[in-house]
Amino acid sequence: MKNVLKITLVALTTLLLANCNRSSSGKSSLTGLSFNDPKNGNFIRGKSFKGEKPPLGMVTIEGGSFTMGQVQDDVMFDWNTTPKKLHVRSFFMDEAEVTNSEYFLYVQYIKQAFPPSEEKYKHIYNSVLPDTLVWRKSLGNTDILSENYFRHPAYADYPVVGVSWLQANEYCKWRTNAVNLKTLIDKGHIKNIFENDTISNFFDTDVFLTDDSKLFNGDTTVYKRGVRTARRKGDPKPSKDAFQGRKITKADGILQQKFRLPTEAEWEFAAKANVENREYNNIRGRKKYAWDGKYSRDKSKRFRGDQLANFKQGEGDYSGLSGWSSDGADIPIRIKSYPPNGFGLYDMSGNVAEWTADVYRPIIDNEANDFNYFRGNIFTKKMISEDGKVVIAGNTEDAEIEYDTLPNGKIVPKQLPGTIKYIPITKDDTTLRRNFMVSDNSNIKDGDLYSSRFYEDDEEQFASRPSMYNSPHKPTSIIDSITGRKKFINDNKNRTTLISDRTRVYKGGSWADREYWLDPAQRRFLPEYLATNYIGFRCVTDKIGPMTNEKRKARNPSR
Repeated sequence: MKNVLKITLVALTTLLLANCNRSSSGKSSLTGLSFNDPKNGNFIRGKSFKGEKPPLGMVTIEGGSFTMGQVQDDVMFDWNTTPKKLHVRSFFMDEAEVTNSEYFLYVQYIKQAFPPSEEKYKHIYNSVLPDTLVWRKSLGNTDILSENYFRHPAYADYPVVGVSWLQANEYCKWRTNAVNLKTLIDKGHIKNIFENDTISNFFDTDVFLTDDSKLFNGDTTVYKRGVRTARRKGDPKPSKDAFQGRKITKADGILQQKFRLPTEAEWEFAAKANVENREYNNIRGRKKYAWDGKYSRDKSKRFRGDQLANFKQGEGDYSGLSGWSSDGADIPIRIKSYPPNGFGLYDMSGNVAEWTADVYRPIIDNEANDFNYFRGNIFTKKMISEDGKVVIAGNTEDAEIEYDTLPNGKIVPKQLPGTIKYIPITKDDTTLRRNFMVSDNSNIKDGDLYSSRFYEDDEEQFASRPSMYNSPHKPTSIIDSITGRKKFINDNKNRTTLISDRTRVYKGGSWADREYWLDPAQRRFLPEYLATNYIGFRCVTDKIGPMTNEKRKARNPSR
């Protein structure tokens, strides 16, 4: 009898769930029209959303409010970390920094997709390589690190360094495409292109969603199956080799959200992990480091006295005495070598400092947005040709690749061939808008007409755009009349600051920094095209849907 009741209960539950699913994804509850039904227009609705799991290598950071800035040891008195209360949305973050082996995978992929042996691609491969010469010292014996740190297996799980902000940003874009390509292969939507040497491995998510015929050298036989749809009565059954179903769209929820660098607010929120010292809806005290407590040494019995992070402990003291190393490393160390913080993130204080997405400014304006704050938005739109089609860079064999020369002389592609061209939005796109007015918001409310009466035009090159910072300009190029070669002339004028719209924030302290910089609220800056041996990065991606997938609990369960 008990078994009969159990079977009946299971059957009823299954029927109920099936009815719920049918009502939520089968038919519109407001119009009665069916979804995904060829008899009813085949209108799309994706499967019911049940929350998402963290992507590989990431942990969930539940958002909330926190006080950004507010360091305990502001010895500089520069008002660079003025306290301000902000709200950060939930997101996913890499539990550790991107390692040499992971970045080397990216380098190898780019080399396959854009062989440097081909003349038009010769600068693409070089543009993604880390600068291994960051290890050199004029008065130091460090060439062994220049030659081995990036490629030798001994350092495979060490955080990658020598990567500029621009390179880190490109890695995030590639990772989005690599993850989506793997997902589509695993789900059987496209063939495994890695098994076919005649097909280009290059994949771009935006192109896939816009015009997938522009991928894989135009070979549409790569696509095996789309989203299954019901056939109309009498329609012939498609052959095995024919593409079945409809093409995948963003509404299907199959593709990964874009990976990117964390904003400064997100990074600091994740590093502080105030979830550790929360009491109900209040925060107890202030955290000085990424871990709980006001000291940098471990208090546990087993590791008492050991440092909780990798940092420079004093002049000439990078790891302690021989035989008694208190932090275990004199350069960056293998990821996850120290305990994680309250969110499960490793090395948010020490090891290597990390790039964030923000353009640097000494202060955040008092009237700044307090919801998911970020300085550096550049709003764009897809470039449309005269015949009404989306323009794709380097889409033909004879198309030239556009390159840019950075202020340090390095040549980089403006965008990878096969990707969609984007252009800045125009005034027509912002007509009667109240939430944004221009495309480039990097210097919004910072020395421009909207925020100050005191501003000056910064040289003739930027005469049309006021700027409050006197930073170096991009090199000018000339053709040598004798050799015919292109030469670059650097800006040689006296400059008062490095701050510009191309200067980015980095956070977290490193193996080469003193304890002062381990405070997550501390902030420094560097031009986006430069790299060092103490700055790495990690990626984040947005969490869609609710802030948390956990069910709300009764605050007073006894009542």
